[in-house]
Amino acid sequence: MITVLSDNFSLVNTWINELRNVDIQQDRLRFRRNMERIGEIAAFEISKDLETEEIEITTPLDQIKVTEVAVQPVITTILRAGVPLFQGILNYLDKADCGFVAAYRKHDANDYFSIKQDYLTCPNIDGRPLIVADPMLATGASLIEAIKHLLNHGTPTQLHIVAAIASQQGVDTIQKEYPNAKIWVGVIDENLTSKGYITPGLGDAGDLSYGEKLQR
Repeated sequence: MITVLSDNFSLVNTWINELRNVDIQQDRLRFRRNMERIGEIAAFEISKDLETEEIEITTPLDQIKVTEVAVQPVITTILRAGVPLFQGILNYLDKADCGFVAAYRKHDANDYFSIKQDYLTCPNIDGRPLIVADPMLATGASLIEAIKHLLNHGTPTQLHIVAAIASQQGVDTIQKEYPNAKIWVGVIDENLTSKGYITPGLGDAGDLSYGEKLQR
């Protein structure tokens, strides 16, 4: 199942427009905050799908039965570009545990790439919802590699994937690999270049959030 958060106009559309706009991209604080906002909206929508339970709480005047999340999720992201989107999800699902994956594209002289993964830390995800934040879902290769290793830490009850911008090819690849995953994206761009970049896209989300890196 895929949900495109910008299909019906809302502030999500404005935030995506600002993420893409080269005149606004120079404001790193706003870029990161807009990524966070999309994560927050995604978290709100995901919360509607989480398993719930009835508990009793005491107010100043009475005891009442209320509905709460039954099992807290595990939120994960791919460093470093995914951190702002991840933080937005964590802002709302603030009782969740967290995991981190260090994966990157290793480019050759012709700017083609392979996926390298150097580091993963994650709690036990067995029997818990798993949320993976990846701001740019391009080919889907790095995301599939990350999820494959995350699943070594248990079998989640649900798999949620959150992206700000996705290519149609990336979405199709993820759906084929993980047909039961629920995908939440800000917007889908139809085109993917021969070198695996989303177009029109927005550029390098990591560089725009934190500055250009020396290694390529």
